[in-house]
Amino acid sequence: MPRVIVIIGPPGAGKGTQARLVSEKYGYPQISTGDILREMAQAETALGHEIKSTLASGKLVSDEILAEVIQARTSRSDCENGYILDGFPRTVNQAHQLEELANQQQKDVLLVRVKVHEDVLFKRLTGRRICLKCGEIYNIYFRPPKVEGLCDLDGNALDQRSDDNPDSVARRFEEYRSSTAPLIEYYRNSGRLIETSGEGQVEEIFEKLCLLIEGAVSR
Repeated sequence: MPRVIVIIGPPGAGKGTQARLVSEKYGYPQISTGDILREMAQAETALGHEIKSTLASGKLVSDEILAEVIQARTSRSDCENGYILDGFPRTVNQAHQLEELANQQQKDVLLVRVKVHEDVLFKRLTGRRICLKCGEIYNIYFRPPKVEGLCDLDGNALDQRSDDNPDSVARRFEEYRSSTAPLIEYYRNSGRLIETSGEGQVEEIFEKLCLLIEGAVSR
């Protein structure tokens, strides 16, 4: 196995789910920059307010902040044998930052790209609803609750993330296209890119992804 597996894809592609499954299979900790940033956004600090405002607008957090977050998290003991990154890098500049960090840590990098059509992604994101109490996730298009606006499990109200509104989603798609196209070519040119479809059943996507990862590592 490579020491660092980077999983990227457009918003809503399911890269977080696949990162979790890969983590469970191979024993590497999953590091989601989105989860870390959302947690930081709740802090009553200047940085927390800045991150919260940036996320709500659908824009990306600066490279400098992300680099600090990644370096701090991957310095922990559970990352000594490797880790999985979900949400970083997203630009060539961030890829250079990761290369420097991975070299310092004596780890190799493999990029996994999850591909999904944008019309499917738009419904996945704008239709997503989350239970405020238990965290169960629904989708008004693909997996609606039995009673509109209420969780099937506990009857509590469902909420929509602030960055899942149509305008923010459209901006996130545009930023993804503009920022990650060069990143994909960067890893493809170095022979460290594998690509898989993110459409279909989660288990089927995962099985194909594992075969691709193991094939890339054995080369």
